[in-house]
Amino acid sequence: MKRFYRLSLGVLFLGLAGLSGIPMAFGYEEMDVKGGGTLIGRVTLKGEIPPPRVFPLVLYPFGAFCKRISDGQGNVLLEEFYVGTDGGLKDSVVAVEQVKKGKPFPHVNAKWVTEDCMFHPAEAAFNDKYVKDEDGKLHHEHPLVTVLENHQAISVQNYDPIIHNIQVFQNEKGNIILNVPLPPGAKDAGGKLNFTRGRRISQMICGMHEFMQSWAFVVDNPYYTNTKKDGEFKIDRLPPGTYKVVAWHPHFKPIEKQITVPANGAVTLNFEFDAGEVKRPIYESQEKFRIGPEALPEEHLMHTHPFRQRPPGEEPQDKRPNEGDQKE
Repeated sequence: MKRFYRLSLGVLFLGLAGLSGIPMAFGYEEMDVKGGGTLIGRVTLKGEIPPPRVFPLVLYPFGAFCKRISDGQGNVLLEEFYVGTDGGLKDSVVAVEQVKKGKPFPHVNAKWVTEDCMFHPAEAAFNDKYVKDEDGKLHHEHPLVTVLENHQAISVQNYDPIIHNIQVFQNEKGNIILNVPLPPGAKDAGGKLNFTRGRRISQMICGMHEFMQSWAFVVDNPYYTNTKKDGEFKIDRLPPGTYKVVAWHPHFKPIEKQITVPANGAVTLNFEFDAGEVKRPIYESQEKFRIGPEALPEEHLMHTHPFRQRPPGEEPQDKRPNEGDQKE
């Protein structure tokens, strides 16, 4: 009876916590932080900014719609390195690891929308997605990176009038952990993400449009931040102690450093990524794509070329004898 009583209390607590909105980040305990310290710093990129990845729209379905984010020459350019003044690197996640107690940890808002053939965090502000260039023209800047929690559900709303496909990869291991169709008008497509213990990097990509990409870093406490284009970051109310801090950006290995945070004090910590470590696939270095943007769909239809396959009912010329056939 005692065992049943304890189990019932546990189930009751879980139910009340779910109804009341209390964060259920197992392994983390909320408390009143007294004498907390502050971590400040900057993430920068050293070297020449890697060029954007190029995706010819002729290779993907619904190109007539997705061309609204093209370069005007039939390609979608996926920029993955937004760099500001003095090398400040945008979309870098800085996280303090293995913090067991501290300030409140509300659940991460794991909601996305598809908008003009791009995945965007639902809460992304207009100014985080569109900026004016030197000529005063508005252009798109893709919010590339966000954060996630393990064992939490994500949802995606499709604003586009075309079908997409949600694929989430556990990047460090390479396996896919979610694969869901996203038809037009879908408002809550998605599912729960269950990462292998210790894995912390994921990539969401559209199975129909490779240029639709979004990256995420898995966190288990509230002491994290995502840098803007100046590369600066600030993490406050950190309980005094010694911690490991990690900085991460897609296409780079995470950089880890150790710090000691004093009570009511501040610690400065900077990270620098080297652009020379970015490796692009060989096909991206081609001067001309095998199928260029000037190609017409009619040029790729089978009926415009000699019929290479045998017509129905015609025996293949290289027919081999069956196992029961007699050799001469």
